[in-house]
Amino acid sequence: MLYSILAVLIVIGGVVIAHELGHFVFAKLTGMRVEVFSIGFPPKIISKKIGETEYQLSAIPLGGYVKVTGVIDESLDTTAAESKEPWTFAGKNTWQKILFISGGVIFNVLFAFVIFSGLTMHEGIYEPVDKPIVESIAPGLPADSLGIKAGDVILAINGTAVESWSSMTELIHSHPYDSILIKWQSAGTIHEKKVMPVANKILKGSKLVEVGLIGISPTMDHRPAKFFEALGNGWQNTWYWLKITVISLKMLITGEESIKNIGGPIFIAQLAGETAKFGFGSILNLIGIISLNLALINILPVPAFDGGHLLIIIIEAIKRRPLSVNAKVRIQQIGIAIILILTVMVLFNDISRVFKW
Repeated sequence: MLYSILAVLIVIGGVVIAHELGHFVFAKLTGMRVEVFSIGFPPKIISKKIGETEYQLSAIPLGGYVKVTGVIDESLDTTAAESKEPWTFAGKNTWQKILFISGGVIFNVLFAFVIFSGLTMHEGIYEPVDKPIVESIAPGLPADSLGIKAGDVILAINGTAVESWSSMTELIHSHPYDSILIKWQSAGTIHEKKVMPVANKILKGSKLVEVGLIGISPTMDHRPAKFFEALGNGWQNTWYWLKITVISLKMLITGEESIKNIGGPIFIAQLAGETAKFGFGSILNLIGIISLNLALINILPVPAFDGGHLLIIIIEAIKRRPLSVNAKVRIQQIGIAIILILTVMVLFNDISRVFKW
C-alpha cells in the first residue's frame, strides 16, 4: 500500500513539477515577476519566500500553479491586470506571453522525450526476431488457455502456413471477432486448436484500429543503444504517444469513445500501483505517457486551460487591443465551471470502476 502511494506521488508529482517549471522558466526568461510557485493546490503546507517568489508545497496533490503578476487565472485576482509595468504579464509583447503560457506544455513534451530517451539509453534496444517463435505468454489471454509455452513455434493460422512473426501477426490481427485455428509445435509435438482472440485497439498509421490478440510475444534481440540512437528512439516514443492521445481525444469529441473511459486521480493511482510492480523503469515510462496526456489536454482552447489563455492572447493580437478585465474574469469563471464538471465526471468514473457500477 505504501509503495503504491509513493508511486502515485512520484507519477503525479513528476508531471506537475515539469509543467509548472515550464511556466516558471519562461516567466523568468521573459522578465515576468513570479509571485507564487506552488506544487499542489491550497491550503499550503510549507512555504519559503526567496526574492520576489514564494515557493510552496500545498495539500491537494492534483496539480500546481505559477502566479505571475497581472495574469487573471483561477484565483480571479485582477490586481495589476492592466498594468504595463515591464515585470507584469500585460507589459510583455505577444510572443513573450505565448512563451510563458506554452511553457508548461513545452516542458511536459520535453520531459517525456528525456524520459523515453533515458530509458532507451539505460535499457538498450530490443528488436523482435522475425521468426514465429514464442518468447512469452500474457497470463489470462487466449494463448495461455491453449497451453502455448515459451519456446513453442507457431506453424499455421487457419491452415495458412506462417514463416515469420510479422505474417503470423497480420493473420491474427485480421480476426478480432472470429475464432481462429492455431497450429503450433511444442517440444517436438504438434498441436492444433481453435481459440477466440480478444479485440483490442492499436495504432496503425494515424488511426486506432481494432485487431485480434491472443497474448504472445516474439523473441527479442538486445543490444546497447548509442547516444543519438537513444534520442531517436525517445522521439519516436514521444511522437507515438502524442498521436495516441490526439486520436483518443478526437474519438471522445466525436463520440466514438465513451467518456466513461476517462480516468482521474484514483485511476492514475491504481495504474501507478500496478506499474510499480514492474520496477522503476515502468513508472518512468508511465510518467512520460501521462506528461504527454497533460500537455495535449492543457493546450486545448478551453477557458482556464493553457490553450484558453493562448486563444485570448491570439485574439488580442488580432484585435490589437486587450479584452476587458471583466471579460477575462467571465471567461475564467466559465473555465472553472468546466474544470469542476470534468473533475466530478472523472471522479465518478473512477468510483464506478472501483465499485464496478
